[in-house]
Order: sequence, then C-alpha cells, then structure tokens
Amino acid sequence: MIAVSRFFSLNLFLLTGVLLLIGLPVAVVVGHLFLPGGESWSYLSETVLPRYVMNSLILVLMVGFGTFLIGTGAAWLVTIYEFPGRRFFEWAMILPLAAPAYVLAYAYTDFLQVSGPVQSLLRDLTGLGPRDYWFPQIRSLGGAITVFILALYPYVYLAGRAAFLQQSECVVEASRTLGCTPWAAFHRVALPLARPALAAGVALALMETLADFGAVSYFGVQSFTTGIYRAWFSFGDRVVAAQLASLLLGFVVLLLFLEKTSRRGARYYQTSQKMRSLNIQRLTGLRGWLAAFLCALPFFAGFLLPVLILLHLAYAGGDAQFGHRYLDLAEKSISLALITALLAVMLALLISYARRTDSTPLSRTTSAIAGIGYAIPGSIIAVGVLIPFAWFDNKVDAFFRSSFDYSTGLLLTGSIAALIFAYLVRFLALAQQTTWAGLLKITPSMDAAAASLGVGRFEALRRVHMPLLKAPLLTAGLLVFVEVMKELPATLIMRPFNFDTLAVQAHNLAADERLAEAATPALTIVLVGLLPVIILTRLISRSRPGHAPMPRKQLLNAPPPSLIR
Repeated sequence: MIAVSRFFSLNLFLLTGVLLLIGLPVAVVVGHLFLPGGESWSYLSETVLPRYVMNSLILVLMVGFGTFLIGTGAAWLVTIYEFPGRRFFEWAMILPLAAPAYVLAYAYTDFLQVSGPVQSLLRDLTGLGPRDYWFPQIRSLGGAITVFILALYPYVYLAGRAAFLQQSECVVEASRTLGCTPWAAFHRVALPLARPALAAGVALALMETLADFGAVSYFGVQSFTTGIYRAWFSFGDRVVAAQLASLLLGFVVLLLFLEKTSRRGARYYQTSQKMRSLNIQRLTGLRGWLAAFLCALPFFAGFLLPVLILLHLAYAGGDAQFGHRYLDLAEKSISLALITALLAVMLALLISYARRTDSTPLSRTTSAIAGIGYAIPGSIIAVGVLIPFAWFDNKVDAFFRSSFDYSTGLLLTGSIAALIFAYLVRFLALAQQTTWAGLLKITPSMDAAAASLGVGRFEALRRVHMPLLKAPLLTAGLLVFVEVMKELPATLIMRPFNFDTLAVQAHNLAADERLAEAATPALTIVLVGLLPVIILTRLISRSRPGHAPMPRKQLLNAPPPSLIR
C-alpha cells in the first residue's frame, strides 16, 4: 500500500512538473490572444500580417509537396529496385539531416549570387554583363522553398522506407494478379499502406519549416517567425509577439488536425497472415542509371554540394576570430547542449519508467504531454517563457525594493537557466520517446523476476534496466545535444547579453554578408549534426527487405504520438 501511494505521488509530481514545463509557455502565448494589441498590432495587421499568412501557407504547401515527392520516390526506389549505387543511396539519402536549413541558405547564397562562381562562370562563357541576362534569385520565397525541401526530405524518406520494408510481397502480388501494373501497384496498394508513416514525415518537415527563422530571415521572406522576432526586438511589444506566436501555434495545430481528419475511418493494416519480403527487381540499362540519377540529385544538392561550398569558404576565408573567440563559442554551445541533454534524459527516464511500472491514466497523460513540446516552434516557446519569467523578476524586484530598498535585478530573464528551460520544453519529447522505445524492448518478465527477489522498483531501475538502456539513453542524449547545437530562434530571443553560440555566430556573420567567415561555425554545426546521422546510416546499412530498421521515433525528431497517429 505504501509502494502504491509512493508511486502515485511520483506520477502526480511528474505530471505537475511536466504540465508546468510544457503547459506554461503555451498557456501564456494563448492567453495573450485576449489582450488588446495596441498600435503595433494595428500596424502589423494592416501591413504585413496578410503577407505572413500567405507566405506561411505557400511554404507549407510547396515544401509539403516537394518533400513528399522526393522522400517517397527515393524510399520506393531503394526499397524495391536494384540499380547502380543503390546500397550507397540507402544511407546517403539521409545525410542532409546533418545540415540545418539556414546553413544551406548561406552556402547557396554564396554559390548562386551575382559575384558567386556560377554567375561569374556564366559571364565568362557568354561575355554578358550582370544586367544582360536573367538568373533566378536565391534570396526569395522560391529559394526558401527549395532549401527547405533539400534539407527536410529525409524525414519523409526515412518514414517511407521503414513503411515499405514492413509491407508484404503477398499484397503486391495480389494486386498484380488483378491486372495492376508496377506503377498501379505502387499507387493503389503500397502508397496507401504507407500513408500514416509518410504523413508523419511530411508533418515533421512542415513543423520544421514553420519553426525556422534563420533561412527565412536571411532570404528576406516575411513569415510568422520573422514577425515574432521583429515585434519583440524592433517594437519591444511582448503582447504583439505573443499574439503572432499564438497564430503560428494555430497553424501547427491546424496542420496536424487536417492530416488526422483527412484519413478518419481509414485502416492501414494488413489482414493477411502471410508475410514475405518484397522482392527486389533489377533495373538495367538506361532505367537503372535514371534511378541512380534521381537518388543522386537530392543527395548532391542537399548535402554534398553545400558541404563542399562551406569547406571552400572556410579554407579561402574562414572566421578571422577562429582562435580564442571561436573556442569560446564552441565551449558555450557544447556546455548548453550537454546540460540540456543530461537533464532531458534524466527527466525522460523518470517519466517513461513511471509509465512502465504503473500504467495508469495519470502516467500515460504525463507521457503524452511530455511529447507535445517538439510540435511547438522555438520562437513560441521563447516568448512563452520570457513573459512569465519577466513578470516574476519584476515582482521580486519590486518586493525587495519596497521592503529592503535593494534591487535584485533580473534573476531569470536573460539567464542561462531560462535558456535551458526553453530547450527542455522544446526537446524533451525526443528524449522521452527514445527512452520509452528502449523500455518497450525489455521484457516484463525481468521486472517480475526482480520483484520476486525482493528488489524495489528504483533498485530494479538502477541494476536491471539502466544497463539495458545504455544505447537508447545515449541516443536520446545525442539527439537532444545536436538539436540544441542547431537551435537558432529560441537562442536568439532568450540568450543572455553578449552570449553567443555557434548558431548565433553563423547567423550574425551571414546577416552582415560575411559568408566566408560564417562558413566556419556553420561547418562545425554540420559536422556535429553528422553524429546521429552516422548512427542512422549504420542501422540502415544493416537493414534488408523484410527487416525494418530501428523504429524511426527512437532516432528522429518525431511528433508526439498523441498528435499524429
């Protein structure tokens, strides 16, 4: 009875903590919808707000279509066909995940701008002047769409490949006996069965698109994230910033709701008890080389070419402050990432283990709420954290001034603690889902054996589960570490005064058109981002038809299962 009471208290404590962690920023942002916006809101709503909405809609539609087309097509090609380079492209197609969209934006701007190598070569070959020909503008809405598609299609590729590997050849054969061509079998059978996974991958890509600040701000695209940053820093109006953040949050919720309702009543499981691996069909001649080209193009444009551009820029120019200043930036970035990763893994382990040992509605609710954070863009979290923290600081300062004639200043606002708090809100879902997936692989009989030997639950966690969870916990920590290293919008808004990270340094240098110097921190971010991608590539290289790789949510920035099912 005491043990039950103790675990109920633990679950209640965890639920309260998670509600405060995740719910506080969302509640603050949504609550500001009902406050008067003032002159700043009137100005924004009459001038740029329609543009924010239109640009965000265009980004969502075009990036969703592009990532679906490239990711699904590549996943089907490498799963069902044999062609030159297939085994290389199985894992190489996910390498663009290592490079954030804003890094690709910096690289392609230098490559395609008027003074860049492409247009310079074009003028040398044709003898034309800069104004004698038309060349597409990379710093535009179209350029932002292209960069997002190249950076985010691996989400759809990974989800689609895992789904196609789990399908049975029996289903495809049944469609062929009914007269379906290979294209019809894919379109009418394989694609509908993979729809939930593909929809989750597209939703991930779209949430990353809506949450981005670095690429859209550098390309001059006016979106909700740039509007939030402008309202906070240019106008100094927290109410308007929160109201724009709530509208962006509404975009995310609407996106998830539409996807879920669009397939209401549909079922995506196989009723046949026969399971046979999909047969790999060999493509020879021109068709084989065409398949290789279709896979090579997004890999080259999304990873290889940008990395080569950054390497050239770093070698030719590089950061003039590469020495002590650069080491200081790297130290700050790594310290923030390590602290956040450690706290996220510890909290995720407590939440997941409480759910495993006491699967009550309370523990399941706690786990579900913990998974919501990743669906919230960093700019929303930053605004939702700063407003209550500033209110708390002002109240404490006013109390000490009136009581002791002493000013406490800002205790939380603009502090490292507030920044780490925002990171935890954003990335706890990654650690929680990865840890829970690892716990699911441990048979419940081990818990029963430990209990029969008189070992308590926390002692069983330390002596039995922790050794078996080394790989999932390491993966969870690594994922959070890399995401914190890449995070830009929340860091820009919440970082302490005169406190920069590698991501902020790359953004500031690129904003000043010092692209050669920005290449050094940008390239470092890409190299760090390769760590979890290497893990994914090793898992994919071991997989074969009929044996799906490790569940995607263990290693990817997956949306919470309570939102996408």
